Amino acid sequence: MKQNLTIIMLIILTPFIIKAQSGKADSFRPGEIWPDDQGIHINAHGGGILYHNGVYYWYGEHKTEGPGGNRANVGVQVYSSTDLYNWKNEGVAMAVVDDENSLIVRGCVIERPKVIYNRKNNNFVLWFHHELKGMGYTAAKTGVAVSNSPTGPFQYLGSINPNPGIWPLNFTEEQKNSTYPDNMKSWTPEWIQAVKDGMFVVRDHKKGQMARDMTLFVDDDGKAYHIHASEENLTLHIAELDEDYTAFSGRYVRILPAGHNEAPAIIKRNGKYVMITSGCTGWDPNPARSAIASHIFGPWQELGNPCIGEGAEITFDSQSTYIIPVAGKPDYYIFMGDRWRPKNAIDGRYIWLPLEFDGDKPILRWYSEWSIP
Repeated sequence: MKQNLTIIMLIILTPFIIKAQSGKADSFRPGEIWPDDQGIHINAHGGGILYHNGVYYWYGEHKTEGPGGNRANVGVQVYSSTDLYNWKNEGVAMAVVDDENSLIVRGCVIERPKVIYNRKNNNFVLWFHHELKGMGYTAAKTGVAVSNSPTGPFQYLGSINPNPGIWPLNFTEEQKNSTYPDNMKSWTPEWIQAVKDGMFVVRDHKKGQMARDMTLFVDDDGKAYHIHASEENLTLHIAELDEDYTAFSGRYVRILPAGHNEAPAIIKRNGKYVMITSGCTGWDPNPARSAIASHIFGPWQELGNPCIGEGAEITFDSQSTYIIPVAGKPDYYIFMGDRWRPKNAIDGRYIWLPLEFDGDKPILRWYSEWSIP
């Protein structure tokens, strides 16, 4: 029986193995199985891309089978490619550990890993959304690790709630001195206004702000920014990192307060900053959002759902995670999205689509198969 099952699996996987090993893939097929160089579906969810010395590196959450597969049972996986179609499995960039005294112990939550290159130190810096084992999503920390190689291993430095004891740059004196009752009923007009005014910033001022879904962005001047969902996922924070990219500089702003955004992805185009986010509906998809600003700290102007056509109301059954500027293709970008499968996390699929523009407004259309021109 076991031998028969093996033969059946080989028959199923052989086309993918041949395609991956031959290096002949020359198109994207959103939502389909995407085999790596070993013929195995790429395991890099909620990921991001680093382009360094002519090579793309794709970092993502290593998922496992079953509903428990969304916990960090392995760590952060990394793949490499020179064409974005064919990917080599480079192994685990940062592994979880079995030491129960470590914050990255097996069974914690590690999400949205992103890596940037620090030119000053000639090293690579990984940040990720980090929830502590057994605490659900209450810790809302962000973790950081470093490596001398883009494929790792990354050395874990620690996890924090950003900017303890520091107020946002766009926070007024009145906001700093505001007080709020403990028994406010959620989602009432009064509660929503209190969130806009900074109720959760005040609450978390001493211990540090919440940081869940996140991304990284390095600007033209070399300054790096950590963009994350904060304030119970109700407001985005854009926080500057220090020169080493391993800590926060203390300069940050709140944007789109009480907008309920997560899954931020950002690029700079024609001197303006363009961001795509999603709403907060758990593992279920929802309409994407977009926004634009002339300065990374804002003000940000909302532009609405970038998706067009059938499936636009659920972002083609996906959620944003990153936007790739394609090397050698000026003004050409790829939207990276995830199609989550919480009952069997390892089966999550990838929705990569060309990001088009109508003036400054980003546009996403569905293509069942497409290639970079």
